[in-house]
Amino acid sequence: MAAGIERCPSNWDKLTELQEILLREKRLKQIKRRCFSDRSCEDSREPLTTRNQGVPRDDILRRIERVIEDILTRISHQQPPILTYNSTSRWDNVQFTDDVGLEMRGKPALTEVRFDAVNSVKKFGITLRVIAMCYKLVQSNTFSTKRDLYYKDTELFGSQSTLDDILKNICCMLNVPRRSLHVLATSKGFIAGDLKFTEVNGNRVDCSTSKTGMLIPAHVQDICNVRSRARFVLVVEKDATFQKLLDDGMLGDMWPCILITGKGFPDVNTRLMVRRLWDDLQIPILGLVDADPHGLEILCVYKFGSKSMSYESHSLTVPCIRWLGVLPSDIDRLQVPRDALIPLSQSDLRKAHKLMQRPYYKHLPDWMKEMQVLMNLERKGEIQCLTAISSDYLTKVYIPNKIRHGGWI
Repeated sequence: MAAGIERCPSNWDKLTELQEILLREKRLKQIKRRCFSDRSCEDSREPLTTRNQGVPRDDILRRIERVIEDILTRISHQQPPILTYNSTSRWDNVQFTDDVGLEMRGKPALTEVRFDAVNSVKKFGITLRVIAMCYKLVQSNTFSTKRDLYYKDTELFGSQSTLDDILKNICCMLNVPRRSLHVLATSKGFIAGDLKFTEVNGNRVDCSTSKTGMLIPAHVQDICNVRSRARFVLVVEKDATFQKLLDDGMLGDMWPCILITGKGFPDVNTRLMVRRLWDDLQIPILGLVDADPHGLEILCVYKFGSKSMSYESHSLTVPCIRWLGVLPSDIDRLQVPRDALIPLSQSDLRKAHKLMQRPYYKHLPDWMKEMQVLMNLERKGEIQCLTAISSDYLTKVYIPNKIRHGGWI
């Protein structure tokens, strides 16, 4: 392979500096987390996500059995059964910490699903049905995808989204990640570059052999023997951009590196993989997204997590990720032709204002400045807008120069 940037070792200096900074930050955050965790579990500020990792199968079965026992007890006392779980739809149930991101609080507000309420009796029944499915999966040590579960009773669930929401509620009820219930999601993300690992079935994967990228495995948490000489990971928002980078020979020009895409808003497996790469390799993670509020939101999901998945943030977020581009200030600095940009829509403006109200945003002054630049431009730029300068500008000039000079925030 070509090794354009590798020919001059100083081209990696900024990445090396960033890596040292990130490792220092990680050590300090680990010390802070240990001190924080030494306090009583009754402290309302302690996040639930610090206690839901690696739950043994027997413990999961007992948690499900306790839910059913509580239902039977209430029935035996002639009381209507109730299911309760932590609400994932309320921002006041979420707290921000710089070492994890968005986490569910230790004592969040609860949602009740009552058997004696007309508007929730169906939801109660569906929840019990899904709990029974999960119990059987865990007990038999088998796995199923969300899609497979849906097709076991399409008439009952009505839609895939209904089942997805129920599964999320059950995870909050039991305080476990969904994969601990042996329910997997079909991966949609792709990965390429200098990376080798062994899947749970023993299959050895070499991501450097594919010209179009390899599908991220469904059992990300169970891969092992992760090996890589990569100097950085580039998280790409769109599949089209991911494929263009591969077609234009970025892996050769910037070798060794790893490219990964969630094909838009990332699925859980892609987020797990990005986090796994940081945990195992401890190399800089850089993000390449559109210069618009929706692109920035996607980057924030990788970095801080989301409200709906706050109960699992501890294994999903990568707070060390840096925004490589496309920065709104880059659009202005590079004088990208105005006709290559798109006017900000009302949806874009609403998204921008919502982002600025997120609990983490005040901790990102440089990102806030970029958002203000975007608002002043009154236009947004997709990654592809750089092709208006030249067809290979993104791969041959923009990304190499940003990495060489440390042009991330």
